[in-house]
Amino acid sequence: MVIDRDVARFSVGVIGNVIALILFLSPLPTFIRIWKSKSVEQFSPIPYIATFINCALWVLYGLPWVQPHSILVVTINGTGLGIEIVYLTLFLLYSDRKQRTKVFFIVLGEIVFVAILSACVLTFVHGNKKRAAIVGSICMVGNILMYASPLSVMKLVIKTKSVEYMPFFLSLFSFLNGVSWTAYALIRFDAYILAPNSMGTVLALAQLLLYATYYKSTKRQMAEREAKGEVVMAEKSVSGRVAQKPRNDSRV
Repeated sequence: MVIDRDVARFSVGVIGNVIALILFLSPLPTFIRIWKSKSVEQFSPIPYIATFINCALWVLYGLPWVQPHSILVVTINGTGLGIEIVYLTLFLLYSDRKQRTKVFFIVLGEIVFVAILSACVLTFVHGNKKRAAIVGSICMVGNILMYASPLSVMKLVIKTKSVEYMPFFLSLFSFLNGVSWTAYALIRFDAYILAPNSMGTVLALAQLLLYATYYKSTKRQMAEREAKGEVVMAEKSVSGRVAQKPRNDSRV
């Protein structure tokens, strides 16, 4: 039985959409923690800033006037763009003033860049092939930045021997996402999708290996920290009782 290439590509693309959606939603536990604690702690905004511009660029790439027959690229990246807006909004709300200003101006710069690129490509460049070549080349850079963005967190992991601030599911679904879109690009060869996603697969695999390496040491550090906190609370409780003066009631 011969499977039609377009059907196979569409099927793999649907799978890629589902995995990418899970990837975009995987930081939810992180942002629930941020929302509850009203602090971004040591979580880095870089992955979300990089994913924001990456999604915006791929939406542009998938438009019919740039790369026809790429509706699956538009749907998932449009959804991802909305999700990243929510994440970045929470990051802006619960960051300190210095970090909030920095993140705001970076995101603003990304919006201006995508707007100017869209206007220039759709106005001055004629023909889908030329448009796809220009936007696709820039998308490759954006996609590589998205996959490479956890490198700063990986550095922190190696330094602290702890994966507390490197969400496991983000790494896992980054890997699965890279594999699915690499397969999608190979069925009907698309170098602009293939190059960054194959590279992203390797980077995500490196994150998973780091997670496996430092998982036990992370658990040990968290247990020690929790035990230390309990001891401190017990000492405060005891000292509070000692410091409390007994009442001397002289009433008859």
